[in-house]
Amino acid sequence: MIDKHDVVIIGAGPAGLAAAIYTGRARLNTLVLEKGVPGGQILQTDWIENYPGFADGISSLDLIQAFRDQAQKFGARIETEEVTSIVEQDQTWLLKGTRKDYPTRAVIIATGAGYRKLGVEGEERLTGRGVSYCATCDGAFFRDKRIAVVGGGDNALKEALFLTKFCASLKLIHRRDRFRGEKILQERVFANAKIEVLWDTIIESIQGEDRLESLQLRNVKENSTQRLEMEGLFVSIGMNPNSEFVSDLVELNEWKEIRVDSRMQTSRKGLFAAGDVTSACPEQIATAIGTGVSAALALTEYLDGMGH
Repeated sequence: MIDKHDVVIIGAGPAGLAAAIYTGRARLNTLVLEKGVPGGQILQTDWIENYPGFADGISSLDLIQAFRDQAQKFGARIETEEVTSIVEQDQTWLLKGTRKDYPTRAVIIATGAGYRKLGVEGEERLTGRGVSYCATCDGAFFRDKRIAVVGGGDNALKEALFLTKFCASLKLIHRRDRFRGEKILQERVFANAKIEVLWDTIIESIQGEDRLESLQLRNVKENSTQRLEMEGLFVSIGMNPNSEFVSDLVELNEWKEIRVDSRMQTSRKGLFAAGDVTSACPEQIATAIGTGVSAALALTEYLDGMGH
């Protein structure tokens, strides 16, 4: 007989671990399943300065370890496992993993989202060494530096404008001849003296030894190339929510994010979601934690209503 858990949380990033702290404190039998290393996207950043309570900042590893220790203190178990599907069984749920199955009364999906990558030479190697995917997280590290942003949507324009608070100069690289972002953001970009737009341009490779040193660019209309010396690159071409394994189970929005209500309830009773995989979370640690807490509180009330 396999023990049935009160709640299984899929994902051990900030949202999942925050939820586990609260469900553990509610004395629910809590299991957290994480297919990789606990932490999620924040491990892409070496140092975090915008999480409340740490005036001098904290390393991403130390912060996640603190979250993990606290969740385990209140009884949550964390196991390495990839959940491939979720099946409903008599008002409860069966999570199918790569190693075994996990029956549970309720679920919190906190699988996060992955930054879309350029997929060019040097990108993976220099991530965290000049290549970043979050201006809010890392912008302050590039004070008085020459940096670039690649992208053309709202987020890319917002990040470019935000980064001008720190950088000496900024190249905004876009593969088309016009932006997709809001007109008011475009106006602000064009009016900012620190920003130079490189139209019809793609990045072919990212170069450097221990740190980013230059970008190899190609103009797709003229088929010309240039090497651009650069100290930082922010990739802002979107996020991919890790929701594919439940795409036939719960309602998703047009960006493949899981639709949730104000209590983080999905379109299926007993299935909750939190963090970057949802439609309700700006991509920040603090907001991910808030949605994880909301999901845990709603789930606890849900189970109480079922008599568990």
